[in-house]
Formats: sequence, structure tokens, C-alpha cells
Amino acid sequence: MSIDLVTAAGVTVPATQLVREATELVRDTTDELIYHHSRRVYFFGSLQGRERDLSFDAELLYIGAMFHDVGLNQEFHDSGRRFEVDSAAEARRFLQAHGVPEDSVRRVWTSIALHTTPGIPPYMEPEVALVTAGVEYDVLGIGYDSISAEERRAVVALHPRPDFKRRILDAFTDGIRSKPETTFGNVKADVLEHFVPGFERGDFVRTIQDSAWKE
Repeated sequence: MSIDLVTAAGVTVPATQLVREATELVRDTTDELIYHHSRRVYFFGSLQGRERDLSFDAELLYIGAMFHDVGLNQEFHDSGRRFEVDSAAEARRFLQAHGVPEDSVRRVWTSIALHTTPGIPPYMEPEVALVTAGVEYDVLGIGYDSISAEERRAVVALHPRPDFKRRILDAFTDGIRSKPETTFGNVKADVLEHFVPGFERGDFVRTIQDSAWKE
């Protein structure tokens, strides 16, 4: 499939060198599950942006969408960092190597780092808000009816999602099971609680009560 001028549901992938290289990198370093999911996040995020009448940089939104899950890759399993931070760091390295201005790099880094932190991205720059919106739409079905059935079919025809619910949960589990401490206070603790026997999630209240402070 050509990555130039690909359009679905009225949304076009920017035909720039930066986008082409990002697409090739993510396609070559992740499996087809993550690749297709990441592309759908761009399309669904763009459609949400159109629905919300937001002005956004499509190229930056695309980079954020494409890199947002690369931290689930095998090479990051022992990093000791949240997979979102590993993903964001890879995007930052890629953008800096291409001479992208630091403010744009920051927006992409933030869009990826916060994409599993509900309640904050909607109040930030549109690119930050829309990476999260695209992820929430594709993974959780949040705002499902805000995009028409015809638009959904067009995106999924281009980037299919066979058995997606089970497969993405498997990918999350595999990507974070070796660093369970990174799930404290975020939604990925739910994944390990469901799928990793013996996992004990961190308890915020207990952490306060058991701290070294006397009172």
C-alpha cells in the first residue's frame, strides 16, 4: 500500500518526507496490530478534531499517533519506565534528528506521554487532545457515535481490526508485565490485574499511610 496521499473518510495522511519516514519506521519496527491501530488513531483523531472544530497540525498529530505505542516493543520491556514515556522518547529522538522545532517536539512528546491519562489532554493543545481522542475511540469506543458508521467503515476498510480487543489487551500485557511498578496510578494497572496472576496493584491510600512520615 502506498503511504502517499492515502485518504479515508475525508481525512488525508500528509504527504511529507517526515510522515513517510515515520510510517516506514513504525511499520518496520512494530507488528501489524500496532501499525494498523496507530494509523486508525490518526484517522479517528482527525475526525474528532473536525467534529470539535479544532485547528491542528496534521503532521504532528500523525507522528504522535504513529509513535504512541512503540514503547510496547520488546526492546523496552526492561526499561523501568512507563511504556508511554518510552514511546514519547522515541518520537522525540525521531523529530529532533529531523530538525523539527522544539515546541513541536514538545507537543508530540506530551501527546504520547499523556495518552493514557484521562481528563488532562482535552485541555491541552489540539494535537495532545486528539491523540488521546483517537486512542480512546479506537480502544475504548469513547464517543463512538460522534463518527458516522460510513466514516468508521472507511477507516477500518483501510486498516482492519480483526479480533482487536483481545489482541490489543495481549499487547498491553506483554509490553508491561515485566515492569508492573510503572502501572501505579494509571489505567494499565487494570490490564495486569486481569491478566497477570499474582499482580498486586499499588494503593495510593496505603502508600500514604505506610510512608516514613510519623503523621
